[in-house]
Amino acid sequence: MQLTGIHHLTAITADAAGNNRFYTQTLGLRRVKKTVNQDDVSAYHLFFADGAGSPGTDITFFDWPAARERRGTRSISRTALRVDEDSLEYWAGRLADLGMSTGRIDRQDIRAGLDFEDPEGQRLRLVAAPDPAGVQWPSSPVPAQHQIHGLGPITISVPELAPTDTLLRQVMNMRLDRDYASPDGVGQVHVYSMGDGGGAAELHVAVQPDLPVARQGAGGVHHVAFRVPGKPQLSEWARHLGNHRVANTGEVERYYFRSLYFREPGGNLFELATDDPGFDVDEPRDRMGETLSLPPFLEDRRAEIEAGLKPLD
Repeated sequence: MQLTGIHHLTAITADAAGNNRFYTQTLGLRRVKKTVNQDDVSAYHLFFADGAGSPGTDITFFDWPAARERRGTRSISRTALRVDEDSLEYWAGRLADLGMSTGRIDRQDIRAGLDFEDPEGQRLRLVAAPDPAGVQWPSSPVPAQHQIHGLGPITISVPELAPTDTLLRQVMNMRLDRDYASPDGVGQVHVYSMGDGGGAAELHVAVQPDLPVARQGAGGVHHVAFRVPGKPQLSEWARHLGNHRVANTGEVERYYFRSLYFREPGGNLFELATDDPGFDVDEPRDRMGETLSLPPFLEDRRAEIEAGLKPLD
């Protein structure tokens, strides 16, 4: 049993319209699904990804009226977005031209990259790790050769390594590849890989016992999801987690994929999600994300749900 990489990452915004502008107009991602949080239909759930909405490329947001995140440990602390190595200078210039402050292009671990934050303080890093390449979006404001390929690596912060390490290696079957000093000078970072490895299939675990415990909020991350090919494999993982006495939600039908959720010992919420059926299950691929999509089990509430949402565009 092997996870094959990062599936998606879900974060929190308190400004859905501004969030939509930033991720489509500044970062040039495609909005591939405009839907609602299935557990809280008063909130948008927005998905931004490559041109096809490929698994492993989407960063998603719950729209909640939350205060800003208080940073600390027991959190998902940085999200990397993969680009070609010769694109980093382009991105440094683009973000500067748009009035954004960034770090300098530097090398952390084994890859060059560029740190920056979105307008709500979401911590992001563009990294030179192009494989696998995402599907280009012809309508992106970013030239094709510089478009974002997908997610990964993802960094989490925990106060101690041993319990998280046990889950990652003995239950989730990840490999511990290497470690490096945290670039912020707080703790050591341990690199775990899945499947074929590489940036799209790495989880970086920063051990930071001296940090306060984070408080989730706008500009923070809600959960990270890992890829499984389909429903049979997800059912196998559900049995596997149960056999290891890992408390989990059991399988949850999300319509665009099927999931299950559990917390790792450091407090971070993990999801396993299937690659299929995908975002074009209810929309033509060339029209994905343009209008409000609802799974069939919410369709009879469309009028109520639409009345409670603010316009995005």
